[in-house]
Amino acid sequence: MADPLDFWRLAWTNALSRFADFFPGAAVNGREAAAPDLSSLPVFGRVRLKLATMLLLEERQPATSRTPTALIVAPFAVHEASIADFAEGHSLARALAEGGSVPLALTYWKSATAGMRDFGIDAYLADLNVAIDDLGGRVSLVGLCQGGWLAAAYAARFPAKVAKLALAGAPIDVGAAESDITRALATVPPAMIASMVALAGGRICGSWPFAPASEEPSPEFTAEAALQCAGEPEMMARLAAWDQRKVDLPGAYFVQTAEWIFRENRLARGCFPALGRPVALSSITAPIFVLAAADDEVVSAAQATAVKSLCRQTRVEMRVEPGRHLSLFMGRKTVTAWHEIGHWLAEPERARAAATAFRRERKRRLDQGARESPQSRARSV
Repeated sequence: MADPLDFWRLAWTNALSRFADFFPGAAVNGREAAAPDLSSLPVFGRVRLKLATMLLLEERQPATSRTPTALIVAPFAVHEASIADFAEGHSLARALAEGGSVPLALTYWKSATAGMRDFGIDAYLADLNVAIDDLGGRVSLVGLCQGGWLAAAYAARFPAKVAKLALAGAPIDVGAAESDITRALATVPPAMIASMVALAGGRICGSWPFAPASEEPSPEFTAEAALQCAGEPEMMARLAAWDQRKVDLPGAYFVQTAEWIFRENRLARGCFPALGRPVALSSITAPIFVLAAADDEVVSAAQATAVKSLCRQTRVEMRVEPGRHLSLFMGRKTVTAWHEIGHWLAEPERARAAATAFRRERKRRLDQGARESPQSRARSV
């Protein structure tokens, strides 16, 4: 009987030869990501810092507020970071700005170059730390998808530097339910991933391991885009162009993410390596807001909302919206959720805690009054 691994070796080899143009290894020409077109972004128009892994972007006209800056940690997995500020009417950054007066910044991750092939997760946490120090040393983090687990890991490693933590479509506990990513990884042995990275010259196109890159948008992407941009043909064209703007990942970062997050579930298990020490989500002290999509195919809602059971020592608010993964970040119908998160970020924590305590006490008294019978009230008189 044939070894099942032979099938996968043959499949990966065929895929490598078929999609070689997407791999920046020694045998192919590397692709350098173009600098972001800041003129096309509704909110972010200035580069504040240039770091090894990212450009730190900020608003053209930063909000004047004593509230800590809200740093949006964009995904670093498939596409460039404009998903956070895609277009008017489809910009979660704009919705955050309208929901509250909190200053905004964005991690615009760079596509990996040959010199970045050995960059692991620590390299991204370290640059995130530099960015946060430059923004005043204490921020609110808004983690999107893959940026969500990175933001959560940072908040667990440096709890005093994070005022609030918002997570949208973030894979926090992949053991809570299956998703497209976990199902795909389950079919690929770790040694196969290491071989794939080596064949690709130490870098890899972010989308390839789970869905081989194609010049045409996938049917799922097209259907979801049509839903989010109904009646907006120009947005459909823009989405299709965005879908082709892939970023390359360092091999070390990709392997660590695949193994530590999606196969070993270290973040949920409380043993995630972060800048010299293992961290647990129970170390997070910041209030948390979780946004999930009910029909998310990339990060199931259960993987995202598991934060509530893993972070019982802090207040966790949750909102589950209809739709799939893409809708969380650029869907018109989900903008109201980002307005709410913007208000949540801008609201002083003491005032919110006092208001929550007042509501709880009022509810307790009303419940107590409802339990009292007319006879007991008469006797008390």
